[in-house]
Amino acid sequence: MTDGTTRIRRLALSGVIAALYAALTIGTVFISFGPLQFRVAEALTVLPFFFPHSVWGVFVGVVVSNIFSPYGPLDIVIGSLATLIAALCTMRIGIINRDSFKLKVLACLPPVIINAIAIGALIAWAYAGGGAAFWPAFVAFGLQVGLGQLGVLYIIGLPILHFLPGTPVYKLITNLYDGKSVRL
Repeated sequence: MTDGTTRIRRLALSGVIAALYAALTIGTVFISFGPLQFRVAEALTVLPFFFPHSVWGVFVGVVVSNIFSPYGPLDIVIGSLATLIAALCTMRIGIINRDSFKLKVLACLPPVIINAIAIGALIAWAYAGGGAAFWPAFVAFGLQVGLGQLGVLYIIGLPILHFLPGTPVYKLITNLYDGKSVRL
């Protein structure tokens, strides 16, 4: 298999992840935006733990999803960059040891912390502006966003990290991702 074929397969996998992220977010728009959110698609931010190139699929999925955000272009930029940074951190943790359960638990934290800070600040700015009211709003919204992320990443994301390697889907994706010949 050529290196070009491997790149195309990785790009295709990223496209599927982007589409899945966007579909999950748009399909659950009523819980995907706002101070108290439970964005189910954020569970996909654990995929870079196993598949480093999936970072770009997650990022593009967030960009597309945030077009529907009530916070407008600011969320498209800040929200997407926050998830990109979180996915890159998760990827780096996965490079250390993909078999360690402790690292899988740790890999769920970057999306929680980074989104709590970035999205908490974004929502605080949208509601309170830059004045004195910003800081109490930032703390409140940051905690709310963080709790939603904590729920998504540890209720859905951690089981994905734990159980995915034992599934036929994982073997199929790994073979496609690594450029090995696969029979369907």
